Amino acid sequence: MGSNAFGQPVRRREDPRLLCGQGRFIADLVPAGALHAVMIRSPHAHARIVGINTEAARAVPGMRAILTGADIAASGLGTLPAGSPLSRFPGTPPDQGFRLRPPHPLLARDIVRFVGDSVAMVIGDTLEDAIGAAELVQVEYEPLPCVTDTDQAIGGAVVWDAAADNICFDWQAGDREGVEVAFQTAAHVARVRLVNNRIHVASLENRGAIGSYDAQTGRFTLQTGTQMPHSVRDALADDVFRVPHDAVRVLVADVGGSFGIKNAVYREQALVLHAARLLGRDVAWIGGRNDSFLSDYQARDNVSDAELAMDAAGNFLALRVRTVSAIGAYLAPKGQLSPTSNTPVLAGVYRLPFIHVNVIGVFTHTAPTEVYRGAGRPEGVHLLERLVDAAAQMLGRDPVGLRRQNLLPPEAMPITTALGLRYDSGDFPSLLAEAELRADIAGFPARRAAAEAQGLRRGLGMAQYCERVSGAWSEHGWVELRPDGRFTLLTGTMSNGQGHETAFAQLIALRLGVDPAEIDVVQGDTDRIPSGHGTGGSASIGIGGAALDAAAGDLIARARPHAAEALEAAEVDIEFDAGRFRIAGTDRSIGWVPLAARLETALQGTALYVPQNHTFPNGCHVAEVELDPETGHWTVASYIMVHDFGRVLNPMLLEGQLQGGVAQGIGQAAFERVVHDADGQVLTGSFMDYQIPRADELPNFVFHSRPTPSPVNPLGIKGCGEAGAAGGCPAVMNALGDALGVLDVQMPATPETVWRKIRG
Repeated sequence: MGSNAFGQPVRRREDPRLLCGQGRFIADLVPAGALHAVMIRSPHAHARIVGINTEAARAVPGMRAILTGADIAASGLGTLPAGSPLSRFPGTPPDQGFRLRPPHPLLARDIVRFVGDSVAMVIGDTLEDAIGAAELVQVEYEPLPCVTDTDQAIGGAVVWDAAADNICFDWQAGDREGVEVAFQTAAHVARVRLVNNRIHVASLENRGAIGSYDAQTGRFTLQTGTQMPHSVRDALADDVFRVPHDAVRVLVADVGGSFGIKNAVYREQALVLHAARLLGRDVAWIGGRNDSFLSDYQARDNVSDAELAMDAAGNFLALRVRTVSAIGAYLAPKGQLSPTSNTPVLAGVYRLPFIHVNVIGVFTHTAPTEVYRGAGRPEGVHLLERLVDAAAQMLGRDPVGLRRQNLLPPEAMPITTALGLRYDSGDFPSLLAEAELRADIAGFPARRAAAEAQGLRRGLGMAQYCERVSGAWSEHGWVELRPDGRFTLLTGTMSNGQGHETAFAQLIALRLGVDPAEIDVVQGDTDRIPSGHGTGGSASIGIGGAALDAAAGDLIARARPHAAEALEAAEVDIEFDAGRFRIAGTDRSIGWVPLAARLETALQGTALYVPQNHTFPNGCHVAEVELDPETGHWTVASYIMVHDFGRVLNPMLLEGQLQGGVAQGIGQAAFERVVHDADGQVLTGSFMDYQIPRADELPNFVFHSRPTPSPVNPLGIKGCGEAGAAGGCPAVMNALGDALGVLDVQMPATPETVWRKIRG
């Protein structure tokens, strides 16, 4: 048991299967005899559909059906959910809401609003049949003006007639009056204007969906890749088909990455179910990479103006932020979440008595935006930490010293921030001191001088953050003892590659006193698992794990009377420890396997975990970059992280999460950006044009842990999923600004961008 205990780096039990081609991803699940579907997408960013001629396509042998927007409208199907209610924080006006939540149809009928907008689905006996028929469908378009630039959306070409200014929502939170007073009395005001570039998520596995329909029972079954099977089920049942939840089953096997982009329902998931009901056959749609670049929900894409008010000594007085955030042509199911719900991260780790934030969501002729790793937290951390560096430069101060001066001290905990979060733990000054030591900031001048001797420039940057996670929802857990002596864990969370099978088995094996190999983990089946939120917000172990741990305790309690009967003792005399039920004060005991053999059916423990507060992981990232002023090419020379994630279940899994998150942050900082031309065409429609970081472009990430257990989570866990992405962009961009001597560098800082900045 020692090697499987809490805090041990247990190897991933999924990997032998996944690395040896035994994975069960969506393309592996297409049943024999299934029909195949392809999508026809709009080549225009904005156009009126004049007509769709399908006559030639319908004559293709093997063609089974062509669905258009008119067909969907005639079928009486509903639309995809358009956003959810706007979050409320202190200072949020009571009457504010959406100005427009337009319908998100399964297929465009009259007007297309972005390149990649879905116009028709073609279904054939084989994929080749479907492709051949799709190539013969003739769609006549009348192009219309478009706007794809977030900064030009307000007052630009109109996306929806009902929103002539292209504003979807105008949202605010915080103390506007307090901020105004603070700025009037401030001795110094630092300002930044930052573009958070639009990102294509580029998960390893493309999206896909397989639809089935049972005419006898009237039930739909969807196999797909998603983080949130139950919410996809609910959206399909409530919004599209208008049937009871139990009329829709969602099954998820292995998922090759999501990072938020697969957690909401998509058009194709509904369309394959509709087609399966219409045709009486299974229907599969497996997206290609080029299709993914056009039709996946995208992320980030906002422009922010931020101001920091300070007194004469450099103490922070107030923060004021105005952000224009592109939500794309349609409001995605969680399209408003990233720009608004996680703005409280702007309080950071600092004494900031007054904050006011205004977020304007705008329509553009682009793919809809959704949540992406961190869901607004990385955007907020990037903005705040770049602003702190700008303040230090304006004051002629050391950025480390300015941060240290304004950090919240541990004795201030618990404290309620200006945007309403109640930080309950954390030692931010200690974390900063550890980062200074580990990154050898004192030795940086010598490293900079050595780089200059070689004709290079070297810069140092940091980012310190505190974010809220693991508190927005509850989760059920079920732990079963089967008659064969094995255990089954059923969880409403959903692995997308994080290693849930390993982590949950390790956690519950410790509680039950058994080997993790004796535990099976079940997830991703809305029939077997009655309820579940899914994965997101660093909640899988913190919330899902806490529910399973409590369910294991319930199983022990339910097994105690069976043990008492087996041992011929009173239940009150039965103790449990290290996998055995024992009569107190004796050596008479029984283990799980012989106890299970006495059962006729599985014995199940269950629990619901409802968080009492969020958890607040925090950390400090320090990056050094080195650049060649002759070419603008730059590299990350070193990257040090110090974090407080609370108790750590499996440090190997945790470090993998960190490395992946930082890689995504560096990717956005250095390379990644969705680019449109003046007509709205996507110029970054493949990996030939859209660059993601490769292993040889990344440094060795060094991680140090300074945990303080969460006082509100029963396992002491705080969460780590967003941390790397939150710190990656600002740490690297601040280091690059330090190397250049100017801070107004926007992401992505490509070599060309840097080269031009050097030359003024």
